[in-house]
Amino acid sequence: MAAPDFLLNYLPILVFLGLALVLGLGFLVAPAIFAPADPDPEKVSTYECGFNAFDDARSKFDVQFYIVAILFIIVDLDVAFLFPWAVILFNPELGQDRGFQLFAFWSMFVFIAVFVIGFLYEWKKGALEWR
Repeated sequence: MAAPDFLLNYLPILVFLGLALVLGLGFLVAPAIFAPADPDPEKVSTYECGFNAFDDARSKFDVQFYIVAILFIIVDLDVAFLFPWAVILFNPELGQDRGFQLFAFWSMFVFIAVFVIGFLYEWKKGALEWR
């Protein structure tokens, strides 16, 4: 008995799922088989910037580390929003009307203005200076 034609359309999906399952299980089982059971103590020792750890891992960090991390995330998100916006706004093949382009331009202008105001505030407060 032959399979109906519409079931043959799902064959690539089933092959992909089967391959993903085999690879996933292979990656889970391979370390148990091939990894050394008794690794060298030097290899499993803690490594931080080329010297041994000297303090408790639960010690408090300077708040400057967190501020830099937050600023990085903010700038990263800003760039992540700018690329699709620029592609949509300046691509005449997408066929948007002029009203949409003006709205997109001014909404991104407001977004960048809020970003710049926050950045200038952080700069004025000295958050960007490493003490």
